Amino acid sequence: MRRAIVVLVLVAAVAWAGWRFGLAPRRAAAPVPQADTSSAGFRAVRLFFAAASGDRLIAESRELPESATLHERVAALVAELDRGPSGPGVAVLPPGTSLLHVFLDEDGLMTIDLSRSFQQGFRGGAGAEYLAVTSLVRTLAANVPGVKRVLIVCGGEPLATLGGHLPLDRPLDVSEMP
Repeated sequence: MRRAIVVLVLVAAVAWAGWRFGLAPRRAAAPVPQADTSSAGFRAVRLFFAAASGDRLIAESRELPESATLHERVAALVAELDRGPSGPGVAVLPPGTSLLHVFLDEDGLMTIDLSRSFQQGFRGGAGAEYLAVTSLVRTLAANVPGVKRVLIVCGGEPLATLGGHLPLDRPLDVSEMP
């Protein structure tokens, strides 16, 4: 009996820690009005979310309206990551993250300036930080041709790290993001 109580307490503690550190599914947000896309083309995209186990990323395909500019395309990708998965994945970007600016140079360096919500809304440890950054970088690389490296800026200011574990003060090489 005593052993069963100890096991039950351990299971509850692990479940609480997973929920507390950002791996809980997000609540459904209020529907966002969509632009009339009856005359627009659509494009298949791949988004990366955390697996429910929190140990890897899983891909989810979606159809998004075709975007005319780089800013529109990247803003739509970040918005979809913020909205969360429609399947079994778990959202890992801090809630309210949005794109402010984006620039892609001729050498494949994409600089993205994210809203302050990206940094201020982050809650989690090293694993959650790695999943959030990797989700973002892999999604961008999979959907924007020519991206080789990504530099993340927040609110127009350099970002040393998101949660203290992963350095973000230099570009992240896409080929190093599994």
